[in-house]
Amino acid sequence: MTTRRSPDAVLLAITALLTGIGIVMVFSASSAVAYTQFHDAAYYLKRELIWAVIGAVALVIGMRLDYTKLRPAAPWIFGIAVVLLAAVLMPSLGSIEGGARRWLGAGPVSFEPSEFAKLALVLFVARLVSARADGAASFTRVGFPVLFWVGVCFALVMRQPDLGTASIYLLTAFVMLFAAGARPEQLLIEAAVAVPAMLGFIYASPYRRERFLAFLHPWRDPQGTGYHIIQSLYALGSGGIVGLGLGQSRQKFGYLPAQHTDFIFSIIGEELGFIGAVTVLVLFLAFAYRGIRIAMRADDRFGFYLATGITASIALQALINIGVVTSSWPVTGVPLPFISYGGTSLVITLFSVGLLASVSRGARRPASSMPLPRAKAS
Repeated sequence: MTTRRSPDAVLLAITALLTGIGIVMVFSASSAVAYTQFHDAAYYLKRELIWAVIGAVALVIGMRLDYTKLRPAAPWIFGIAVVLLAAVLMPSLGSIEGGARRWLGAGPVSFEPSEFAKLALVLFVARLVSARADGAASFTRVGFPVLFWVGVCFALVMRQPDLGTASIYLLTAFVMLFAAGARPEQLLIEAAVAVPAMLGFIYASPYRRERFLAFLHPWRDPQGTGYHIIQSLYALGSGGIVGLGLGQSRQKFGYLPAQHTDFIFSIIGEELGFIGAVTVLVLFLAFAYRGIRIAMRADDRFGFYLATGITASIALQALINIGVVTSSWPVTGVPLPFISYGGTSLVITLFSVGLLASVSRGARRPASSMPLPRAKAS
């Protein structure tokens, strides 16, 4: 007989709230474009509900799974992710949408390997750093292998191109190495390799350079590189304190591109106002706090690094997305976790939360090894 603790109820409640907000806002943000393109205002809502149900099942599976079982499988999972990232770049397999080759398959059965690779990378790095008692103190045994394999994922995703996801790979690995005790000079070496590589890719193309820097001066090219940012700021500004009301957005009527995906936070700010936007931000901060709390209370090193990586990946992605729509971060095309429309993203994110909840439950061990309850004083 084996026993485990109850999962972190607060974490699950926050996840349910964010996912529920996402379902409502996907319908509100996408209704206009869905009716125009498919003559069905609920077109995207129906698909998001299906993915939410699949994601909920994935969350339960991840929560019930003993996370320690994934430790020996981590290199194989990561290897599959790398193969899938490479397969996307093959014209016969990868499909192009929005000018980027990021999907395998087409239509309702498409799959985005870069989302799967986020979790696979966290599992792989967690296994590497947990294998040594000194964590990431050794650059040759831990730091360099992490830098190399993150670089492989980075290069493959940048070929799609997807700067936002590539930057999340780098930042998540950086946080995990920092948590694993990597020395400052090691982190500087990795930053010295990663940052020039990213900037080199951006500045190799005048369009990418202008788009990357557009957040600094969006009104220099209001009809070009600054268009997304300006329309996003219009949406956020018109919402005021309490918003225009749910479903009352004006920017979703052909003004703000990607209103139900990358820029859905702008619609939240427009319809629900400052209060609604801050509520979503507070929920993400609460999620990050619970994730860190779970990591600090993990039963083993692998659980600690796994919880740290999952929390960092989701929190950093939310931070980058909100930074983009508020013109505080370069436009990178990163969805808002739990909230933006997207099947692969939602399912993988919910499964990741399930693994985080699994860490909160502790590793499975015989009930006989658990401390006996104290007898109540008579």
